[in-house]
Amino acid sequence: MKINNIPDEQLESQLKYLKLLSKQYPSISSASAEIINLEAVLSLPKGTEHFLSDLHGEYEPFVHVLKNGSGVIKRKIEELFGNIVSEAERKKLATIVYYPEQKLDLLIKEEEDLEDFYRITIHRLIELCRYASSKYTRSKVRKFLPEDFKYIIEELLHPDESSTHKDGYYKSIIETIIEIDRAREFIIALSKVIQKLVVDRLHIVGDVYDRGPRPDIIMDTLMNHYNVDIQWGNHDILWMGAASGQKVCIANAVRISARYANLDIVEDIYGINLLPLATFALEAYKDDPCTEFMPKVGEGEVSTKEKSLIAKMHKAISIIQFKLEAEVINNNPEFDMKHRLLLDKVDYEAGTINLKGKVYKLKDTNFPTIDPKSPYKLTKEEEDLVDKLVASFRGSEKLQKHVSFLFSKGSIYLIANKNLLVHGCIPLDSKGDFMSMKINGKEYKGRELMDQMDSYARKGFFYKKSPEKQFGMDIMWYLWTGKCSSLFGKDDMTTYERYFIADKKTHVENKNPYYTLREDENICNKIFDEFGLDYEQSHIITGHVPVESKKGESPIKAGGKILVIDGGFSRAYQGKTGIAGYTLIYNSYTLQLVAHEPFSSAEDAIKKESDILSTSVVVEDIARRMYVRDTLDGEKMQEEINDLKMLLLAYKKGLIKEK
Repeated sequence: MKINNIPDEQLESQLKYLKLLSKQYPSISSASAEIINLEAVLSLPKGTEHFLSDLHGEYEPFVHVLKNGSGVIKRKIEELFGNIVSEAERKKLATIVYYPEQKLDLLIKEEEDLEDFYRITIHRLIELCRYASSKYTRSKVRKFLPEDFKYIIEELLHPDESSTHKDGYYKSIIETIIEIDRAREFIIALSKVIQKLVVDRLHIVGDVYDRGPRPDIIMDTLMNHYNVDIQWGNHDILWMGAASGQKVCIANAVRISARYANLDIVEDIYGINLLPLATFALEAYKDDPCTEFMPKVGEGEVSTKEKSLIAKMHKAISIIQFKLEAEVINNNPEFDMKHRLLLDKVDYEAGTINLKGKVYKLKDTNFPTIDPKSPYKLTKEEEDLVDKLVASFRGSEKLQKHVSFLFSKGSIYLIANKNLLVHGCIPLDSKGDFMSMKINGKEYKGRELMDQMDSYARKGFFYKKSPEKQFGMDIMWYLWTGKCSSLFGKDDMTTYERYFIADKKTHVENKNPYYTLREDENICNKIFDEFGLDYEQSHIITGHVPVESKKGESPIKAGGKILVIDGGFSRAYQGKTGIAGYTLIYNSYTLQLVAHEPFSSAEDAIKKESDILSTSVVVEDIARRMYVRDTLDGEKMQEEINDLKMLLLAYKKGLIKEK
C-alpha cells in the first residue's frame, strides 16, 4: 500500500482505530521507525519450523530432539568446524550445547587446563551462535539473550570485522569472564540461546498424552517454549475432557494409565487420589485374577503383587467406563453410537455375548458389579468412586494448568504458512465427500464441523455448569471415539471386544475412507479448497497412524501433498515403525523429513556423548527461497505496515495530532 494512494474515505473510516494506534506510536518519527523496521523484517528468510507428532509421554527423546534441533545443531557444527576440529571435539561441543550444565560438571573435573578449555569453548560457541542467528534481526536475537549476559553476548555476536581497533576489547571480554569465574554460567547461557535459535516455531501435531512415562514433563517443556502451537490429538482431548470433569473421559484416562502401568502419572504427578479405586477394586475383585487386565509392562518393571493390584483396578474402571458410556450415548442421539452399548447384549448365565446376530464366548465371565437386569446402572460404591474421581480431576492444579495451556495454544486444526495441520484425518465418506453430523439440530461437515467441535470443546472446559458445558464435555468424549472425529478417524473403538472376546475379527476398527482416498490428489485438492489452501504450495501434515517404515511404507502420500509424521516416538509403536519418530523441518529453502533412531538415555548422551542418529530426506525443494513476507506472520506484519501508513498520513493531514 502506497501512502499517496490511500483514499480519504478509507482514512476517515479508520480514524477511531488510528487514534487508538496513536497511543502506541505517538509521533511521525515513531510510526516511521516501526514501518522501516517491519519492512526490513519482511525481507529476511523465514524462520525454521519443526513439526513433531505422537510423543505419547516419551519425554527423554522429545527433550533431546528439542535440544539438538532435530539434528540441526550437529549439522551446523559440521558445517562450521568439520575441517578444522576433530570429530571427538565436535561431539563434545554438541553435547555441551545440548546439556550444558550436566556436561560441564563432568568436564570441569576432567580438564587439565580448565581456563584454556573455557577459552576455546566460548570462542566456538560464539561462532556457532553467530552462524545460527545470522538470518534474524538483532532485536529478535536480543529477546533470546539472558539478562545477565545480554550486552556481552550482543557485543561478541556483532564484532566490527572491518577494523582491528577493538580486537583487544573482544579478547578482554572473554578473558575477564574466565578470570572472574563466570565461564560456566556464560557457556550455559550461550548454549541455551543456540537451542532457541535453531527452532523458530514448534508445532506439535497431537498426542502428548498416554502410554509413555512422563507427559507432564513434555507439557512443562512446551509451556516454557517461546513459540509453540499444538493440534489436539485424540489422547490429548481425552485428558482435556477428564480435566473438565467428563466422567467417561476420566474412566478412559485412568483405564489407559492402568493398562500401561502409568498410574503414578495420575496419582503422583497430578495428585489424583486413586486409593478409593484401589480399595473398591480389591473388595469387588478380591478372588478374581483379572488375567485379561494385566498391565502391558516389560519383565521385572513391576512386581507381581503390584501387577495384581493394577489388574484389579484396571478391570474395575473398565466396567465403570462401559456403564458410563450408556448415559452419554443415550443423551446424545446425534452421536449415532447406540450400537456401542454392549452390556445388555451379554447372556450373563451362559457367559456369552450376541454381536450382530453372532454369539461369542466371553474370555472373562466374572461381573460382580453388573446387575443383568440393569447392566448400565452403577452400584452405590461405583457412584461414590466416580464422584471422588471427578472431584480429584477437577481439583488437580497441575492438570488444570496443563489443560488450560492446551486450550490456549491448541486447536482441532491449524493453518500455518499454507499448511494444514490436523492430528488424524479429514473425515470423508466412501465417495470422498465430507462426512456430516448434526449438532443441535443443524447439519455440519468439513471445516465447519471441525470448527463447531473446537468451539464446543472450549465450552466444555471453560463454561460453568450448564447444558452447553455438559454437551461440550460430551463432544470431547466423542472426539476421542466418534466416527466423525478428525482426531480418531475410525468407525468404532472396540475396547470391550478386545478385553472380552477372543475372535480378533470383532476387534477390527475400520479406518475412515480418508486413509484409502488420501493418495488421490483430487481428494487432497478438495480438502485444500475446503480450507482455502493452495494446490501447488500447501500440504496436509498429520500423525496418529504410525508409518510402518520398516515394511517400506512412505510417510509421503499423494505425491508429497500429505505428510504423515507419526514415526514412533512411543516405544509401544517402534516395533511397527522400525524407527523412533520423525521431525518435519520447514526452513526457507526446503521441506525435510528427519527420521530418528531410538534414544538410549539422557545419561548416555551426557556421559558417552551419544546423540540420536537421524537421517534426513528432502521432501521438497522450495522453488524460490521463502522470506518472512511469504509467511502468515508476514501477512500480519504487512497489515500492521498498512495501518501505520494510514496513521502516518493522518498525522501529516492533521487528522490526528502528534504527542
